[in-house]
Amino acid sequence: MNHEPVAASVWAPMLAELERGLLQRDVAARALLLAALAGEHVLLLGPPGTAKSELARRLQRLLPGAQYFERLLTRFTVPEELFGPLSLRALENDRYERLTEGYLPAAEVAFLDEVFKANSAILNTLLGILHERQFDNGSQRLPVPLVTLVGASNEQPQDDSLLAFYDRFLLRVPVQPVDDAHFAALLTTPVKRGGAVPASSHVALTRVQALREQAHAAVLGGNVLNLLQAARQHATGTAQTVSDRRWRQLVELLKLQAVSRGADQVSPWDLWLLPFVLAAGPADVAGWTEFFLHRVAHTAPVPLEGLERAVAAFEQQLDIERRAPADAQDDSAGKLALARAISAPSSGESEMVRITSDRAQRRYSPVHVAARVHQCDMVLGQLDDVHEDFRSTAAQVCLEARRHDWLPPSWLTQIEAVHEQRCERLGQWLSRLKLVRQGFSAMPLNEEAHATPPEPVTWSHT
Repeated sequence: MNHEPVAASVWAPMLAELERGLLQRDVAARALLLAALAGEHVLLLGPPGTAKSELARRLQRLLPGAQYFERLLTRFTVPEELFGPLSLRALENDRYERLTEGYLPAAEVAFLDEVFKANSAILNTLLGILHERQFDNGSQRLPVPLVTLVGASNEQPQDDSLLAFYDRFLLRVPVQPVDDAHFAALLTTPVKRGGAVPASSHVALTRVQALREQAHAAVLGGNVLNLLQAARQHATGTAQTVSDRRWRQLVELLKLQAVSRGADQVSPWDLWLLPFVLAAGPADVAGWTEFFLHRVAHTAPVPLEGLERAVAAFEQQLDIERRAPADAQDDSAGKLALARAISAPSSGESEMVRITSDRAQRRYSPVHVAARVHQCDMVLGQLDDVHEDFRSTAAQVCLEARRHDWLPPSWLTQIEAVHEQRCERLGQWLSRLKLVRQGFSAMPLNEEAHATPPEPVTWSHT
């Protein structure tokens, strides 16, 4: 399949910096950067050692001057560790205030590991910071500069008391160890941590604010609205509860993604984020991914077994007719036996045997041969139409996918593979049936045979 060159995304340097030396982290990297642009929060769900904290640190380095805060939470973590120590001077004046400089209330980017292990006092304060961007410091309610908070956990919370906090993370991305196909690369790819980030990879906070303001003007097309309606039905059908707030946040995120691509309208391809916004848990991500791939990337299985059976039926019919013995009134079979009997054993098949063998094969009327060729042509026409339709769809889908700035490369590879395999499969059937047609065309003719068309070749269509 030919691939038209596509201009690099303006966000490519930032994404490359996030992914540098990391394998199979294209989805997480895109989720983190989009969350920062939209002012949303991300939860990375996966076992230790899967680069969750490294991704958060790299995100901070993309935002020049942004304050960074990181903590591992346990059930013994106290508020002072996150929100700062109490001010002794304020206590002397009967005020209960914290010194927040260098702590979470003063950070633009924060990473909290094992985020669900904190006690209720800490979680309640975090709820206000995440949702309202406000921190109660004594009698004052102060705004916080938080751009995004990245949370990490080995698994989603099972305690109902944590569901409200879990819902504050708009993007929830499973992060698993690299698969077997990438294991060798894991062992041999150098990972360079830290170091200066090229200026081309910086994202100015003023640019982020400008994008957010532009996003309000972006619109949802009718096709996107229809897909979101179908997504709501999918959520209902799979017993996944999605709050009204989450639907609205999703739309705002889609709009921001659209304007970040230079578009003024949300594209169906922007909906690749659905699995990481709407899935109730990691186990539901695959179903949402399939929803997107089938409806937007047209990867749903197409029932083609009837066409494959047609090709096989014609191949079988050709084999039967080639093997059919000569008519009873033709003594060619007996002549062939005699020719073989008198041939020298050491000389192999003699010219007499070859000629006699050809004559021992049944000969067909021109009407019979023409009928078989015509039947092949009919099915070849159907196959060719389907093949051309698949090729056209594949070209359009893959071009749109490659033009989308944010679609993860691993998804693009999967989409292209599905369409290429589908087209290749049809191409193989076409080649097989063309050979069958040639076989029927080359059948031995008996010009004097009774001109009766044969019964059509049949096969099961279901």
